[in-house]
Amino acid sequence: MLNIAERFAAVAAANADKVALWVPVKRRGRRDYLPQSFAESARKCDGYAHLLRRAGVERGAKVLLMVRPGFDLVPLAFALFKLGAVPVLIDPGLGVRGLLRAVRQVEPAAFIGIPAAHLLRLLSPASFRAVRHFFVIGPHHLGATRSLPRMLAEMRGKPLAEGSSWAPFPVAATAPDETAAILFTSGSTGPAKGVVYTHRIFDAQVRLLHEAYGIGPGDCDLPCFPLFGLFSTALGATAVIPHMDFTRPAKVAPRAIVEPIRRFHVTYSFGSPALWETVGAWCARRGERLPGLRRIFMSGAPAPAALHRLLLEQVLDPGAETHTPYGATESLPVADITGHEVLAETAARTAQGAGTCVGRPVPGIEVRILPITDGPLPAYPEGAELPPGEIGEIAVRGEVVTPAYYGLEEATALAKMRDAQGRLWHRIGDVGHLDAQGRLWFCGRKAHRVRTPHGPLFTITCEAIFRNHPDVHRAALVGVGDAAAAAQVPVMVIEPNPGRFPCTARRRAEFARQLLGLGAASPVTAGIRQIFFRKAFPVDIRHNAKIRREELALWAAARLGRHRGG
Repeated sequence: MLNIAERFAAVAAANADKVALWVPVKRRGRRDYLPQSFAESARKCDGYAHLLRRAGVERGAKVLLMVRPGFDLVPLAFALFKLGAVPVLIDPGLGVRGLLRAVRQVEPAAFIGIPAAHLLRLLSPASFRAVRHFFVIGPHHLGATRSLPRMLAEMRGKPLAEGSSWAPFPVAATAPDETAAILFTSGSTGPAKGVVYTHRIFDAQVRLLHEAYGIGPGDCDLPCFPLFGLFSTALGATAVIPHMDFTRPAKVAPRAIVEPIRRFHVTYSFGSPALWETVGAWCARRGERLPGLRRIFMSGAPAPAALHRLLLEQVLDPGAETHTPYGATESLPVADITGHEVLAETAARTAQGAGTCVGRPVPGIEVRILPITDGPLPAYPEGAELPPGEIGEIAVRGEVVTPAYYGLEEATALAKMRDAQGRLWHRIGDVGHLDAQGRLWFCGRKAHRVRTPHGPLFTITCEAIFRNHPDVHRAALVGVGDAAAAAQVPVMVIEPNPGRFPCTARRRAEFARQLLGLGAASPVTAGIRQIFFRKAFPVDIRHNAKIRREELALWAAARLGRHRGG
């Protein structure tokens, strides 16, 4: 038996009087926070488990959970784990169409959500045809839909024999490889897919976070990506939920991050590079540091060396560290590197087109580089591993590798394979290489490589060359033309720094001339001869950092056609 809810129950019992969550609220028009202790979180967890069981939610039932970070998300998630039910977590940033597609794919039996989420039923009742139980969190006018918080309040006064909410709820005796949850990918490279998580995988992730970073009851987290608050509470750390729109991290108000860090003595925080660029620049302009913040974790896209330098030299105190853990929803974490190592050992090579170093594999993870293949691999290609320095497809194996995509056999076949020993490998969808020290270098998404008559070009390696220009904020390599025939034209799209966009034809021509000179000087980019400028790139919702290259490629194709008079 293994159930991730046991970890939460144990830390809640050991830290009953400690604050588990500081939840953002507005009082008299001002932002504030209210606490929830581990004891109260555990009581709510037990109460919700009793209520859901009495309402007919059974072990193995898929439960769509669309609740904002707050007083209910953590207790509800662990209540479902206790039941042996399967929470389904879909990123609201997918938009209405993406959300409904995900709901149809999973066909949940129950739906717990805020009132706004329940309005999806009115938009597309057919998408929810499998749902038998509807519950709402928060004030609503949804007729007969049951309010879980109201039901919990009503049940608390009942005698224990009638199923009081404060009675401990027995943890379901789930098997280690039983499905614990379904987490959807961000959909940044195609339709979002539901990733199957088991109790064994969640347990391994929690254990890795504790062993690798020492996170525990003495810590305080500011999770700028909500689900990481679940890991923090499972480790006994306090989680402070910031006042922010989690679908727009790049637009965060810096004070909404800085104030709780200072007020609650936050010791670590997870957020996208886009968020920390905004917060770091604000702190640097004001000469403000963040004392006590020992670790910043950045993920979702490569964090540039300049961001590590900014945070380490102008924002964090001496002895603090930045980390860029690498992985994906299907396998997290895979590798990790610190900002100090980036600045001292890898940043110069990144600027020369070697890719972004994401560090050494974490304990229990094995990484191999294989020849790039677009189709499924029926078995792991024994003996085909590429030598250090050669770019290929990244494959990973270990205890945090997820087994399948829910209900998507073809997608699972494309991503998963087993070796001669029967061990599961995941093709992560990225390309990269290993160096002589065993560190992994990320060179871009496999699907985003540009296939030219002279060979493939990789996004991260090529873009770094053009980012050496002082007026370039971001660069994006896209291909125009027939990829299957290796006949694509490489186009470099440039997002200049604020105030540096070339607004006249003369300035665009001069800027492009300078950039093409940089490209011609490097063997990595010598074949790139098309430069376009764009004021802002389309980016993913979850991190505001992953460039939506498919959309940018269509835009570049239209521009190239006009440029050539097509």
